[in-house]
Amino acid sequence: MKKIRIGGGAGYSGDRIEPAIEIMKKGDIDYIIFECLAERTIALAQQQKLADPDKGFNELLEYRMEKALPICTEKKIKVITNMGAANPVSAARLVKDIAIRLGIANLKIAAVLGDDIYSDIDDYKDFNTLEYGNKLSEIKGEIISANVYLGAEGIQQALQNGADIVITGRVTDPSLVIGPLLYEFGWKIDDCDMLGKATLAGHLLECGAQVTGGYFAEPGYKDVPDLWNVGFPIGEVYENGDIIITKLAGTGGIVTTGTVKEQILYEIHDPSNYMTPDVNADFSQVTVKEIEPDKVLITGATGREKSGYYKTSIGYKDCYIVEAAISYGGSGALEKARLAGDIVQRRIQHTDLSFEELKIDYIGIDSLFQSSTSDLSGKGSSCNEVRLRVAGRTTLKEDGIKIGNEVEALYTNGPAGGGGVRININEIVSIASILIPEENIETKITYEEV
Repeated sequence: MKKIRIGGGAGYSGDRIEPAIEIMKKGDIDYIIFECLAERTIALAQQQKLADPDKGFNELLEYRMEKALPICTEKKIKVITNMGAANPVSAARLVKDIAIRLGIANLKIAAVLGDDIYSDIDDYKDFNTLEYGNKLSEIKGEIISANVYLGAEGIQQALQNGADIVITGRVTDPSLVIGPLLYEFGWKIDDCDMLGKATLAGHLLECGAQVTGGYFAEPGYKDVPDLWNVGFPIGEVYENGDIIITKLAGTGGIVTTGTVKEQILYEIHDPSNYMTPDVNADFSQVTVKEIEPDKVLITGATGREKSGYYKTSIGYKDCYIVEAAISYGGSGALEKARLAGDIVQRRIQHTDLSFEELKIDYIGIDSLFQSSTSDLSGKGSSCNEVRLRVAGRTTLKEDGIKIGNEVEALYTNGPAGGGGVRININEIVSIASILIPEENIETKITYEEV
């Protein structure tokens, strides 16, 4: 039975490159995917594009392609990636330039377009947001991006037209794998059963090392060997939709039923109705079986007809977040930090600073759970170091600066022994989502050739 081997080359925008290089060199793979877009990543990329029309793609694109192209050319490995972010066209041109610089010829690079509907956003102002239920027009902040989650058809079409590198903007993460499988196996775009299986394959590979032990390890409970050298996953997908997840021998990490099950459940809300633009996938009857060490067979996924709507992420300027911190050590560290926190809170009230939210906590004591995990109420507590953290959410940047200044003033106006003040103020781009009809969207593909 025909099978296709696909490597998971990145699980987020800043992922390391070395494990991907290893599976390209030694994994006998047909494809490698680089999944590099989170919810807000493309909105931030859109800001870069607005500042410079030649930017807006993943900042590690050049670095990754310089490393990957010579190997992929030699071993005839095709690359599928969403590193195009807000500017797949410029990304494709950059890859062409890299290929020329490296002396690589006979390369066809596709840019899949159609996800960016920012210019048409006024047509959707009366649509309700999924997160809040209010109309899109009621969002207070300035809208800076609007991107549809496309499916796999554009990737499939690019491969049918001979593309060696396919660069997309916003597509669903599993689509990076679904596209090659549709192309290689000739599955029909309305075959919901096979699309459900392909979606599961993509979902298992999209997050890189998460299925090989990354984000899985808990020392003493779920031990993972040599996590510092974790191997990225390889998916063997068969023409009947069966999937085997494995990794290179000699690399760190593990592939077990546990790592696979955790990844299956990751981010999908309802395992029986995982809604994507390609299919409504059903993972509720999936079986997972370890057939060899670091080799797990997954079967049983299926799917139902897609909804006919595309989820669309709207990026908007929301607020400013200030985070300021100072450390106290030695005898009475916790008591000093608490006094410092009280001083900051009273100063903010006294100066009538405007903020939407304010959080004061003590790192190592209550910064995660907002209540002490140990009995540290007594004077003789054994807490020898505490970092006070003050975080505020403000509409105006100036108010965030003032909150940070109050923490810095603790150097000479607070308890003894404070040090190591750090202040960060960031403009926050938030996301709201709407559903728009599929027929409103047109996928386009452009090509660069060397």
